Amino acid sequence: MLPMVWWQQLALVMAGGALGAAGRFWLSGLLLRQLGQGFPWGTLAVNLIGSFFAGFLIIWLEARGPSAIYWRAFLLVGIMGGLTTFSALMVECLMFAKTDRNELMLLYLGTSLIAGLLAIWMGSRFAQAFVTSI
Repeated sequence: MLPMVWWQQLALVMAGGALGAAGRFWLSGLLLRQLGQGFPWGTLAVNLIGSFFAGFLIIWLEARGPSAIYWRAFLLVGIMGGLTTFSALMVECLMFAKTDRNELMLLYLGTSLIAGLLAIWMGSRFAQAFVTSI
């Protein structure tokens, strides 16, 4: 039975990852068209959105106990894993550094980290309020 559960979880992670990656592609493209190429707004946006929802999902799924194993695979590992782009953040920081835009690199990195921590905290607080009100 255990191997079947693992395969089911893997399938959910893969499906969620595809949806998350598609969401990242769509939002990054939208923000690129709207705001231009001067700053990686798309990566920043998906990392902050992903941080918020990861914080929410951790608390929300925790309240459901072991029965949330499939939701955790699909939503947290799959969709959030496909949506957020920490590796892209690092590549963009490298590109800023290679083009002697170190101040912009530090601003981008600092904003991503501080706002990401704030977003995950806010998401977890929102979920805690949501879970306790049910």
